[in-house]
Amino acid sequence: MSAPLEPSARLAAAEVEVAAARARFNGTLSRLQVKLDPRALTRQAAREVVDKGGAAAVAGIETARRNPGAVAGATAVAGLFLARHRIAKLFGRGNKD
Repeated sequence: MSAPLEPSARLAAAEVEVAAARARFNGTLSRLQVKLDPRALTRQAAREVVDKGGAAAVAGIETARRNPGAVAGATAVAGLFLARHRIAKLFGRGNKD
């Protein structure tokens, strides 16, 4: 076993430990501030959205290439839906203003 340290030696050792702990804390705090910077978070989120949006667009294009009939059908249905009022007027079922 080691001999007990004098009070001044214990105080000096405690001050060294405190300084080391403070340095570790400040380093951690600095890393967190960089990581949690709102601008950095915004840039990262924007990059992720662009990446996922691009991947979704590529997947959609590949699906459309594999199934052109389904795409044509969906486009026709969407067009008919958007023009439903004009089509109804053509057949005399629309509102007569």
